[in-house]
Amino acid sequence: MSRGRLYRALTVLSMAVGRGPAARAVAASAKLSSDDRVVDIGCGPGTAVRQAASHCSSATGVDPDLAMLRLARWISAARRARNVSWLEGSAAAVPLPDASATVVWALSSAHHWPERAAGWAEARRLLAPGGRLLVVERLTPPGARGHAANGITEGGADRLAAELAEAGFSRVQAEVTKAGRRRIVVVKCAIPGAA
Repeated sequence: MSRGRLYRALTVLSMAVGRGPAARAVAASAKLSSDDRVVDIGCGPGTAVRQAASHCSSATGVDPDLAMLRLARWISAARRARNVSWLEGSAAAVPLPDASATVVWALSSAHHWPERAAGWAEARRLLAPGGRLLVVERLTPPGARGHAANGITEGGADRLAAELAEAGFSRVQAEVTKAGRRRIVVVKCAIPGAA
């Protein structure tokens, strides 16, 4: 196996193992009900999708990486996960109809999006009236470099909240919480309409 393929395999495996606490934290923060329909943008190996599916009517994972989607399907089949589906797509182009979700979230993926404004517009399109968007990132210290920089600072969370308000979301709030040994930033907002 080439060095690049080995690195890729280790990255995929580490994502499958390390996301449980954050997935539980985002599901709790979203206050999911059995009527909710969740779309996870940048789902990776699907940990948060499977967590959502245990609380809501359906959960769909969207990712541009086919290897991640294969792993998500494999783990879901092995765990006999129900109410889950997987789609190839990006933050700016999710292959689902308008108003098909009551909750859209991005767990540790928005920092990878090349055009966040396009991702926010797509989230608005996907959300039914009163739907909720949650953007979750690892809290990183200012000046972090390399892999440690994959996340958001507290100042970055404030800028993200302002960005979402400018994109037309309401009730925007940011909070820092613990997820296992890590601290994460959860930015929650909604679109107008019946709650």
